[in-house]
Amino acid sequence: MNRLVQLACAALLAFGVVPVALATTPDDANIDPTEWALLRPFALSMQSSTTEQPTTRVSETTVTADQLDEEHLVGENKQPEWTTHRRFPTTRVYVLPPFAIEFEQWWRARNFRHDSTQHLFQSEIGIGLPYRFQLDYYENFERVPHEEAHHLGSQVEARWAFAEWGAIPGNPTIYGEWKFNDVESDVYELKFLLGDELSAGWHWATNGSFEEQVRDERELEIAVSGALSHTLIDEQLSLGIEGVWRHETANGTRGDPDLSFLIGPSLQWRPTPRTHLDFVPLAGIGGDSPQIETYIVFGWDFGYASKSVEAPTSTRGN
Repeated sequence: MNRLVQLACAALLAFGVVPVALATTPDDANIDPTEWALLRPFALSMQSSTTEQPTTRVSETTVTADQLDEEHLVGENKQPEWTTHRRFPTTRVYVLPPFAIEFEQWWRARNFRHDSTQHLFQSEIGIGLPYRFQLDYYENFERVPHEEAHHLGSQVEARWAFAEWGAIPGNPTIYGEWKFNDVESDVYELKFLLGDELSAGWHWATNGSFEEQVRDERELEIAVSGALSHTLIDEQLSLGIEGVWRHETANGTRGDPDLSFLIGPSLQWRPTPRTHLDFVPLAGIGGDSPQIETYIVFGWDFGYASKSVEAPTSTRGN
C-alpha cells in the first residue's frame, strides 16, 4: 500500500506540479531509483509542453494584427500619419506634428436657390509647433454676383491639443481664429475639435464652433460639423461622408434664425505622399440651406519627414 501511495504522489507531481517533481530527488520522495528514472522523462515532457504554450499565443496575436501604413504613429505627438495633413475640408482633426508645414489652396462655391453663386478662394499655410500647437495664416478672396473678385481679408488661426494622440478619448483640441476683414467688421471664431479611429481604415471627426462679428450687425453663427471616411487604398484614396448644420442670426433677428443643413460625399486622393486633393459636394436640405456647397482643396506638405515611432494604432495593446 505504501508503494502505491508513493507512485500516486509521483504521478501527481508529474501532471500538476512539474517544477516540484523535477526538484525532488529519489531520496527526498522515498521512491525506488528505477521507478523514478521511468517517471522523470515524462515529467520533463510535461514541463516542455506547458512552457511553450504562452509563446505560441503571443506569436499568433502578432501575426494576425491588421495594419495600415497611414495609421502608424509618427512625430513627437505620436499621432497617426493620416492626421499630418487635412483629411476633411469641413471638419478639423488634431494638430500638425512639430515643424510640419502645409500649404493649401481652397475653392468653395455656394449655389443658392435664387440662382446666385458665391465663390470663396483661400490660400492657407499652416505650421506645427512643439507642445501640440499649430498656427495657420489665410489670404481670402471673394466673388459674388454682379461684382468683380476682390480681396476679402486675412485670418490667423491657432490650435492646441490637450495631450498626445490616444491619451484622451477623442483627442480633444481647441481652436481660435481672428478674421481681419477689409470692408465688414472683424470676426472671431472658437472651435472644439474631436477625432479618432473607429477601427482599421475608419476615421471620424466632429467640430462645434461659435463665430461672431465684433461690430456692425454682430452676425452670429453656431455650427456643428461631422465627417467619416474609409480608406480604400492605403495612403492614396479614401471615401466618406461629411455634414454641416448652421444656426445664423444678427442684431434684430435673434428670434428668427437662418437654419441650414448640408450633407454629401467626401473624396480624398493622394497622388503623391506629400500632396492631397479633396472634393466634397454637399447638398442643402430644407430651411435656408444653399442648394449645393462645394469644396475643392489642394494641399502640399513640406518641411517634415514622416518617421514612424510606434506600431499602428490598430495593433497597440496586443
